[in-house]
Amino acid sequence: MSAASKPADGRDGDINPDQRPASLDDCRRCGLWRNATQAVGGEGGRRATIMLVGEQPGDKEDLAGLPFVGPAGALLDKALAQAGVDRRDVYVTNAVKHFKWQLRGKRRMHKSPAQVEIRACSYWLDQELDDVGPRVIVALGATALGAVMQDAKQTLKAAMGKVLKRGNSRVLATFHPSFALRSPSHESRDAAYQAIVQALARARRLADRPDANP
Repeated sequence: MSAASKPADGRDGDINPDQRPASLDDCRRCGLWRNATQAVGGEGGRRATIMLVGEQPGDKEDLAGLPFVGPAGALLDKALAQAGVDRRDVYVTNAVKHFKWQLRGKRRMHKSPAQVEIRACSYWLDQELDDVGPRVIVALGATALGAVMQDAKQTLKAAMGKVLKRGNSRVLATFHPSFALRSPSHESRDAAYQAIVQALARARRLADRPDANP
């Protein structure tokens, strides 16, 4: 079975936290690279004041090599526009840089990354945070929140509506756009979407006025 058709197994034996790869394409810190088309790094200005962090690339992102270009990315673009945030002015990335998936029929379906994989990929997220130095980080979903805060016990429910801190950056938490897409009812989808818009609008205000009361 080829790497393009074999699902990632996420075995702990594939974790190599001591590796210090020269580039993301060379990364072998965990085994997810084996079955992904390519690594998907962040995209955006290297001095962006806002950084958006999702969970991991999806099928479309894995094929394109760019973050948030699938259905969740389209919804994120809509939310950014409604919040008055230009996507060209933000840095967009994921906590995990390779697509983890399982076959369902002929489709490659998202599979949540394990904590060991998230920790292995923190090597790259930490570099991005250091390089960009955003004033505000928006964690899209629970996995992103745990990765950003370096605490897997952080819950989205407890963090929603609060302003947290990582280093010199303020951290806001909201739903991942894919959650708004797959919620079972129109009401729950709209509520999740509006929560994303509100978090992005708040991020814009905090980024524009870093000394203001959150």
